[in-house]
Amino acid sequence: MTETLKPFINGAFQASGTEKYMDIYNPSTGEVIVKTPCCTRDEVASAVESAKAAYPAWSATPPHARAQLFFRLRELITRDMDALTMSVAYENGKNWSEAQGDVLKAKEMVEMACGIPQLMMGESLMDASRGFDTTLYREPMGVFAGIAPWNFPAMIPMGWMTPLAVACGNTFVLKAASATPMTALKFAGLYKEAGFPDGVVNVVTCSRNEAELLLTHPDIRGISFVGSTSVGQHVYATAAADGKRVQALCEAKNHALILKDAPITRTAAGIMNSAFGCAGERCMALPVIVVEEEIADALVAEIVRLCKAQKIGPAYEKETNLGPVVTAEHKKFVCGWIEKGVSEGAKLVLDGRETTVPGYEKGFYIGHTVFDHVQPGMSIGESEVFGPVLCVKRVKSFAEGLELMNANPFANGSVIFTQSGYYAREFTRHTHGGMVGINVGIPVPVGIFPFSGHKLSFFGDLHCHGKDAIRFYTESKTVTARWFDEEETKKETVSTWDGTI
Repeated sequence: MTETLKPFINGAFQASGTEKYMDIYNPSTGEVIVKTPCCTRDEVASAVESAKAAYPAWSATPPHARAQLFFRLRELITRDMDALTMSVAYENGKNWSEAQGDVLKAKEMVEMACGIPQLMMGESLMDASRGFDTTLYREPMGVFAGIAPWNFPAMIPMGWMTPLAVACGNTFVLKAASATPMTALKFAGLYKEAGFPDGVVNVVTCSRNEAELLLTHPDIRGISFVGSTSVGQHVYATAAADGKRVQALCEAKNHALILKDAPITRTAAGIMNSAFGCAGERCMALPVIVVEEEIADALVAEIVRLCKAQKIGPAYEKETNLGPVVTAEHKKFVCGWIEKGVSEGAKLVLDGRETTVPGYEKGFYIGHTVFDHVQPGMSIGESEVFGPVLCVKRVKSFAEGLELMNANPFANGSVIFTQSGYYAREFTRHTHGGMVGINVGIPVPVGIFPFSGHKLSFFGDLHCHGKDAIRFYTESKTVTARWFDEEETKKETVSTWDGTI
């Protein structure tokens, strides 16, 4: 009998009363591995109520005491690293190294949460106005909710969202991704084992219909969302209109500009890793390269050569370089985009649609796919495919390439490969991308800096990661104080602008 997952509400894994369940697949084999409930609206509301009930005591817990629990959580993640890595590989299809990196990035944010006493420190100034002292405090706000995507089962829900929200003194309700909920639920169990109070962290699995409750629930103060731009716009518009804070991280079509002075082999290796790592299923993937014409033929040939040398196979075999995509539906979606590229007239120089792995014929595999001579206006080069597909656009100069890239409506990552400091600096100054790489194909900063997408890649004011995240999950309170000396106590009049000028 297939195992059935249970949502984590009020410190316990509780059987759902729903009649609707969703199949979770092993992408490497195509087999159903578990079922997860589509929690009812009442169950989602129960998770919010649990978080609300836990908030007063948790928010009153000193930051130092909250940090101690995160130190314990870090040790549990370290202890269970292999099991968590296998969970990611098993439900998502990342190869072993990528799956382990997914868990390590979640651990990175838990480590940042260990420093919450310093991160939440405010500011103060004696004699801000003569005799008046002002202090700024950062305070938690209440219940926050997260709506997570399927592509990073550990890093996003249990790295970008949960740790800093909870470390700041808030309580949290996570809507785990329907296709990949196993890892988030395993993390929830670790929060329990680490000693976090019941109700501080809650994890539900449900469809978009039930998750809609989180956008307007009166007891939720803010929403963190990662997913498609269309849904992100809806989340932002709906929750913000209801007075909630929102950070919505959305789609991308990241481009890299390859100048003629770039070293061919090392650049090709960086591009291959960035375009095809995690099977291209990441918003910071590099699905488009804009190449100066002089080196385009040589670079494309080298990329194809390196791709053909990679091993395609099941995610949990450590020698695998490229694992499967997440579901059969997503494989069909990506293959549809490849067919669209062919119909648009792009030159298909490497086709991964017919890829099969002996012994794993039912797995959801797509091999490395490369389009050359992708022209402006071709949708294969403009829309997010979210799979192992690379598009090559050719240009005559740096200026032409930069202009082409900045026409992109998305602006997550933007990359240049060059040995020229001048062009690297010009690119950094003028690119629209929020995260810039200079000879770095995936320019995601470590967690002490914000994950700073722009344009249609982000909706909100404060990003996840870094100081932005601390500001997102807290509100500032300023206190102005005046203590009277004996002469002051005798005054009969006070200025209208008392203490403010």
